[in-house]
Amino acid sequence: MIGRFLFSPLCVLSFLAYNLFKLIKPVDNIERFLQNQNALSPSRYSYNDIITVTSNFKEKLGQGGFGSVYKGRLPGGYLVAVKMLQKSMGDGEDFINEVSTIGRIHHVNVVQLVGFCAEGSYRALVYEYMANGSLDKYIFSSNKENRILNMDKLLEIALSVAKGLHYLHQGCNMGILHFDIKPHNILLDHKLTPKISDFGLAKLHPKDHSLVFMSAARGTIGYIAPELISRSFGTISHKSDVYSFGMLLMDMAGGRRHNDLKAENSSQVYYPSWIYDKLNKMEMSKNFGIFEIDDFERKLCKVGLSCIQTRPVDRPSMINVVEMLQADVDSLQLPPKPFFSSSDPVPSINISMNYSKSELSIILENM
Repeated sequence: MIGRFLFSPLCVLSFLAYNLFKLIKPVDNIERFLQNQNALSPSRYSYNDIITVTSNFKEKLGQGGFGSVYKGRLPGGYLVAVKMLQKSMGDGEDFINEVSTIGRIHHVNVVQLVGFCAEGSYRALVYEYMANGSLDKYIFSSNKENRILNMDKLLEIALSVAKGLHYLHQGCNMGILHFDIKPHNILLDHKLTPKISDFGLAKLHPKDHSLVFMSAARGTIGYIAPELISRSFGTISHKSDVYSFGMLLMDMAGGRRHNDLKAENSSQVYYPSWIYDKLNKMEMSKNFGIFEIDDFERKLCKVGLSCIQTRPVDRPSMINVVEMLQADVDSLQLPPKPFFSSSDPVPSINISMNYSKSELSIILENM
């Protein structure tokens, strides 16, 4: 009888201790990481600082699976965007990814991490404020005539993003793979200068290592490279970001999502396939005047189709992409039709998806 009375409280205490350990473990991981980052340039803020900066979270800019983003103002009037991460986000991997990657670099086409908060269970990331929001709201318009960004500006944005991505791959001490390039993650400042954002899925790797080892797929459906789903297509490398960038160009060229189930014509549902067939007819006829495709769309599509080649080895590097975007459109060769752009039957491929839910970092994009 005495043993029973002693055993029951011990079980309760053990249960409480286990749950307390799970609660504080993410904070321990983050603190251990931050203690090893002595040269961090972003400022560290307390949670009370974050409350003050956001005026007690007065103005919400957006919300997603990661948490919420609020507009803030630092002393001196500098505007910022404060991303409050959800408290239940695993072991803090997203937070560590952002601080370890974006926190160490400065480039005109990469959003700047101003500071962060890691206090108790609270985690926040403080970025420079991007007044014009994300690129997707400017390119996904049902009426091309209503677009604020003209073709020259869109080409300038594409070139700037390409330069930013090249910098991430080759310009830093450690190469940075983003793994989630898409219109929603390209932000525009008050001058419409584009900046790559959201490094929650990013990965550091030595520049002299061409291959990247990962235990799980990561990215957004529709922009994720084939090799991230199955190694049957090739190895993971910086070419995985090149694929996503190619899909971004497809979106910018067509002014619509590349996989549009609402397209008027069934042949136009998958834009890369439809535009490839149109461009191929143009190349064969050499009479460009009879086709309703301007030089801007031709250039972005030729470069984009080169970037979304199925095998990573067939895709250009980002420095080559920069050169292609700067070249005359008639000097660009039409690449082979990408495997996933073909209307031919898809051969059977053994795709291994034996990942647990906790390992997967794939995001479903609203179509």
